[in-house]
Amino acid sequence: MSESEALRKIIHVDMDAFYASVEQRDQPELRGKPVAVGGSRERGVVAAASYEARRFGVRSAMPSITAKRRCPDLIFVKPRFDIYREVSHQIRAIFAEFTPRIEPLALDEAYLDVTENLKGISSATQIAREIRSRIRSETGLTASAGVSYNKFLAKIASDERKPDGLFVIPPEQGPAFVESLPVGKFHGIGPVTRAKMERLGINHGGDLKRKSLLFLQQHFGKAGPYYFSLARGIDHRPVCPDRVRKSIGAESTFNTDLFTSEEARAVLEPLISKVWAHCERSTLRGKTATLKAKYADFQQITRSRTVEAPVASREALEEIIHELLEPLFPVSKGFRLLGVSLSSLTDESETRGGRQLRLPL
Repeated sequence: MSESEALRKIIHVDMDAFYASVEQRDQPELRGKPVAVGGSRERGVVAAASYEARRFGVRSAMPSITAKRRCPDLIFVKPRFDIYREVSHQIRAIFAEFTPRIEPLALDEAYLDVTENLKGISSATQIAREIRSRIRSETGLTASAGVSYNKFLAKIASDERKPDGLFVIPPEQGPAFVESLPVGKFHGIGPVTRAKMERLGINHGGDLKRKSLLFLQQHFGKAGPYYFSLARGIDHRPVCPDRVRKSIGAESTFNTDLFTSEEARAVLEPLISKVWAHCERSTLRGKTATLKAKYADFQQITRSRTVEAPVASREALEEIIHELLEPLFPVSKGFRLLGVSLSSLTDESETRGGRQLRLPL
């Protein structure tokens, strides 16, 4: 770990069940009850779930019918993204009182670099406490925060004491903390990569640390050096206030290959919903929709379509993806992976000339 990295002070702030908590705040009759934002009893996909619903296994991107089966008393609430954006603006205004170095990830979470801050507070932990207190008093909502010397560990820390928690990983404890961490909790390691690591005998950070750089490059390609560094508690990525996202995407690998259009449409449904939910959270809209498909023999293809104006609704995105999908059938070999993405992004809040979510930094 370099001296400059050890001196960095990073906070990751993550709102607790943000959409659902806003609805429970504004509708007192929903407090203490299992709530799902989005979807409906018969169709659709859950955009967010309250902690009461999560106890039954209800999660975002889950088909509504599955969520209702797991939690018969689940209450579905129509999302109000304008309200969520307004609350997010309040929260980011609080962040901006402490530091100009804010990297929003979505409406409900952000990284803050408080190494040098506007209040002259030496303790990042104290700043995190003050921010969480201000969020509670000004919005009536709770936030969890993680404090550490890099982005990777700060994000891991924010999950440790959810909801309404604060967790700190100091530099002297970072490498040891990572060694005991299951690889499934590493940000950026999804179910497919985790399964591959486990097949290679890599279950925790310590197992990952014992693998050579050459081994990780051979098995994980360009991601190998990144995993090599994370296993040692190293992450040099800076907090980037002007970070520009190039695309929004979601994909899924299947245990059983898909051969029919009906099967493909069914698995694309939650992926389309996940991409569109991110669009709604971030106010980003894209002109280019892309369908990614990987066959059983690992041959990969993509099909894209670019429209004149940014895709305006989930239904419009679904229609484009289905139109890209149909010419691929019939197939002689099944699909093992399907993915959906939007690119050529613009910020809706800027293009429509209204109040912007991004603060002048």
